[in-house]
Amino acid sequence: MSLSELDPRYPIGGFAAPETISPDERTSAIGTLAELPERLRNAVDGLSFAQLGAPYREGGWSLRQVVHHIADSHMNAFIRVRLALTEDWPTIKPYDEVAWAKLHDSAAPVEWSLELVEALHARWVMLLQSLNDQQWQRGFNHPESGPVTVELTTLTYAWHSRHHVAHITHLRNREGW
Repeated sequence: MSLSELDPRYPIGGFAAPETISPDERTSAIGTLAELPERLRNAVDGLSFAQLGAPYREGGWSLRQVVHHIADSHMNAFIRVRLALTEDWPTIKPYDEVAWAKLHDSAAPVEWSLELVEALHARWVMLLQSLNDQQWQRGFNHPESGPVTVELTTLTYAWHSRHHVAHITHLRNREGW
């Protein structure tokens, strides 16, 4: 598929939850989470202030907003995993990611979120690597999606990591940046 045929909303395709999740799939997802800080930093490396302000697609967020969204989203996911590991199927509070992306701090330097993601993912990976089989099956209740296990959250956010880095890299390729 050429860049012109690619759906800019889902450059790597949508997330498809597997029916069962193997230990190898969990390990691979942890690896993806471990690699995100460097991949994200490389994806935005050398971009100008104006380029970071460009939307990755017509009507989409700017690259700057994408970087801050990753930090926001992954902070929420990390907290949800911690809640799932310390409480009995807690009900989490969803957030309006579109509204968050419009808040004033979305104009902040991307470096702030790059540093946040680096520290957050170091802790998240450390936590995930320590889990036993029973802990992987713990979870939380999402008011919109229903019950979600720690292992499904891990696979989802590995996909989310690749998904948003691809938004940035596909725009760079398309624009020759």
